[in-house]
Amino acid sequence: MLAANAAPAVFDARAAAVAALQAEIDAEEEEERATSAEDASRLAAERRERANRASRDCPYLDTVNRALLDFDFEKCCSVSLSPNNVYACLVCGKYFAGRGPNTHAYTHSLEATHHVFMNLHTGKVYCLPDAYEIVDRSLDDIRHVLDPTFTPAQIEETETKKMWSRGLDGTDYLTGAIGLNNLKATDYVNVVLQALMRVKPVRNFFLSDDQSLLVQRFGELTRKIWNSRNFKGQVSPHEFMQAVLASSRRRFLVDKQSDPVDFMTWLLNTLHRDLSGKMKGGSSVINHCFQGELEVTSVGRPGETGESAKMPFYTLALDLPPPPLFQDAMENNFIPQVPLSQILRKFDGETPHEVLRPTPGVKTYKISRLPRYLIVHYKRFTKNNFFVEKNPTIVTFPVKSLRLGDHVPVPTRPNAIPGGGQPVDSTYDLVANVCHDGKPAEGSYRAMVHHVADGNWYEVNDLVVSEVLPQQVVLTECYLQIYQLREGDGGGGGAVAMDAA
Repeated sequence: MLAANAAPAVFDARAAAVAALQAEIDAEEEEERATSAEDASRLAAERRERANRASRDCPYLDTVNRALLDFDFEKCCSVSLSPNNVYACLVCGKYFAGRGPNTHAYTHSLEATHHVFMNLHTGKVYCLPDAYEIVDRSLDDIRHVLDPTFTPAQIEETETKKMWSRGLDGTDYLTGAIGLNNLKATDYVNVVLQALMRVKPVRNFFLSDDQSLLVQRFGELTRKIWNSRNFKGQVSPHEFMQAVLASSRRRFLVDKQSDPVDFMTWLLNTLHRDLSGKMKGGSSVINHCFQGELEVTSVGRPGETGESAKMPFYTLALDLPPPPLFQDAMENNFIPQVPLSQILRKFDGETPHEVLRPTPGVKTYKISRLPRYLIVHYKRFTKNNFFVEKNPTIVTFPVKSLRLGDHVPVPTRPNAIPGGGQPVDSTYDLVANVCHDGKPAEGSYRAMVHHVADGNWYEVNDLVVSEVLPQQVVLTECYLQIYQLREGDGGGGGAVAMDAA
């Protein structure tokens, strides 16, 4: 009879202990939510002090396995798929929700005897099921991989210091020239990201700041690409693509190939909107870097002056001449070539071009404001009712010192001297080149990027990164390029942007 009464008593005591522990955890979380940042910091310091002796003597720190940790994936529980209050098991790398009794993390700690868990939002580490916080500097490297941070001095070093690092798997990687995982058909995203990493103001901004979900995910990805303390030699843009899926309303997918130009145009416009709060007008680092302006004139009958309008742009679209329809027996391997200077004549302000949208007509184009970073799009693909045709014409272009003013009229400086204006500086250097390989429906994209710290060019084909010579860059079927205005040259500012012409 005594034994029968003892069992319920033991059960009640255990239930009471579990309830008390859960109440304590809930009280801590409620206290953190209700207090100010200063009070929360003070309370956190007090809790650390109370748990200091126990946490420093945690016997399970040697079970942490950094080789299994991967923070590139969406942070949600692997059992319930809940994105709230998620912890990473630092022993096996899996994600679980909660840390109190009856949570998935608590259950995992008992079933798998894994005891060290990190909160993926705060970076705090706890021992489960004992529920005390672990305070140990040896875990700081894991926090840095979870959320890399950069000081102003470290941001400046990205331009001057060549940093080779080694992942835990033995992979050597060059900081800033790191491979991106192709999730299925996301090479069109990877090449755009690699190209944008060459734009210094954009890179520096996102190394130090983030705001909306898309801005936050782009900032996290930027910091991971430039992190010299990664545990592995590549980065997976899973979380970034989840933000893209949500922000674009599934316009850009993981398993369906899209156009890098369409994606870059959407990405720049969306980042500008999220940063400035305005779709039209406003100021952001995106406009400051990429926006130029065209003067578009409608051509009337001979002797008539057409109407002119100013149109902002992010991307300068260039038309390729049609390839020859016939080849003789001696030219089976003939590949048509055209110099960049020839196709730039579209923007000389004199050559008429027929347009069909938004209203049919004949127009001329002239650049009225140069951007700091000039994005060039070569129109290689032509769509009709039956198929997509690719133009294989090779464009010959300079890797350095593209003197735009030698080929098309460029704007003049304000406050020009009497009798004639001085043209603005218009010398550009190539920093990123995206090319397309293969057939239109079956091909893939790769990027060639310039790494300022060592002055070398690198080809990035998803996860594969290899050094290439500048001479190899010009031999590709280029599709999208970013040119940087020489240091000290002007440009930037404006309103909503679009693909020009």
